[in-house]
Amino acid sequence: MTRKIEIEPITRLEGHGKIAIFLDDTGKVENAYFQVPELRGFEEFCKGRPVEELPRITPRICGVCPWAHHMASTKTVDAVYNVKPTSAAKKIRELAYNAFFFADHLLHFYYLAAADFVVGPTAPPGERNILGAIAKLGIEKGKEVIKHRIYGEDILRIIGGKPQHPVCGLPGGVSKPLTKEERNEIEEKLKSCVEFAKFTLKLFDDLVLKNKQYLDLILSKDVYYHETNYMGMVDENDKVNFYDGKLKVIDPSGKELYKFDGRDYNEYLSEHMEEWSYIKFLYLKKIGWKGFVDGAESGVYRVAPLARLNVASGMNTPEAQAAYEQMFATIPKPIHHTQVFHWARLVEMLNAAERALELIRDPEITSPDVHNVPTETPHEGIGVVEAPRGTLFHHYVTDKNGIIERANLLVATLNNSAPICMSIKKAAEALIKGPEVDEGVLNMIEMAFRPYDPCFGCATHSLPGEMPMQVTIFDSQGKPIRELRRD
Repeated sequence: MTRKIEIEPITRLEGHGKIAIFLDDTGKVENAYFQVPELRGFEEFCKGRPVEELPRITPRICGVCPWAHHMASTKTVDAVYNVKPTSAAKKIRELAYNAFFFADHLLHFYYLAAADFVVGPTAPPGERNILGAIAKLGIEKGKEVIKHRIYGEDILRIIGGKPQHPVCGLPGGVSKPLTKEERNEIEEKLKSCVEFAKFTLKLFDDLVLKNKQYLDLILSKDVYYHETNYMGMVDENDKVNFYDGKLKVIDPSGKELYKFDGRDYNEYLSEHMEEWSYIKFLYLKKIGWKGFVDGAESGVYRVAPLARLNVASGMNTPEAQAAYEQMFATIPKPIHHTQVFHWARLVEMLNAAERALELIRDPEITSPDVHNVPTETPHEGIGVVEAPRGTLFHHYVTDKNGIIERANLLVATLNNSAPICMSIKKAAEALIKGPEVDEGVLNMIEMAFRPYDPCFGCATHSLPGEMPMQVTIFDSQGKPIRELRRD
């Protein structure tokens, strides 16, 4: 008789999800499903709105990564009006976006992921959280975590008007220049952020990489390991870039498959649906959907920090480049070990702080020339950025008055949705050895999705704006008398 184990809700992620594991009579895993039961229809209710409002509407998709949607949307509106931002405006946008990356990666590592390593993967559930991590690290280190999270939020408030749901992006630029006083305040905070990022990498080295038990778990090919394709954004020098560049795809051996402009995404990516989840599964269109399988013959690919570092030739700042070189000197490139996403995230955290510091020191950053007024008739645009969780696409079509007729959002987590399911199943198969499954094992199965830092509030969207539904009506005796269904 098949036995079902459910982990619901799963913990320490953005959004809602559950894991269903099915065991046979001997306790062996027959199958495991990663299910996303929530649905959000942003594409549908963007219709009929002026396109310039979307950089203020789409950040409401997620309170954790609103800046990713804001920047993707702002770049899309640029394209709709065929207008380029001024040089100063582009630098301000990139400054804000790197500050956001720093703060977001800090949030994920310390608040969501660190407890698995600092407190321990099999520690009691009540201790596997930010408070448990601070208790292990010490109050002073905890204060530094909170302080630098606030620093990131302060910088975003100065530039964007609000830290969570920014309002600064305009077609052709940004809403206001930076004053010299603001520049000075941001610079002081960013100098501290660079040092904190270096401290965090040292902490990861001390607590994780020098712990043989953790390192063996990370490097095991039995639990957290998949040989997939990878995709990420690179600049003209083939270095990691979060704000702008071309998308590069490599196969599991590291061979480059494609390098393309984001506006051509429809030629390279497609979506697959399964009846047991509201999330869609992106795959490489030219290879095709071959199912939830690894290997060069599979259309499955991964995005986010490890993918970006795998596809790129390096980082675009010196301290992060040194950290990048250390990582790939330790584990040969491309790295397929899923838990190494955490390490790659900290390399990016340092890169983001360094790059933001470079930009705030650019003399042009306080230029008043921050907006090019659009003059062309709006029609269609595609904007792409690297969200912390992976590549994010916004695609809008408008009428001649700039009113949205169609919107499509290929959200960062969609790129990783198939690998997440694969990772959950592999971890369950490797860790469950019999019918008795304890809390520590269940958390270690959850650890299979946590490196991806998924955001299911962003990822569950529907093009037609409807979701499957079944309603059963019962009479007063509990007998079903009518069933309504929408597929």
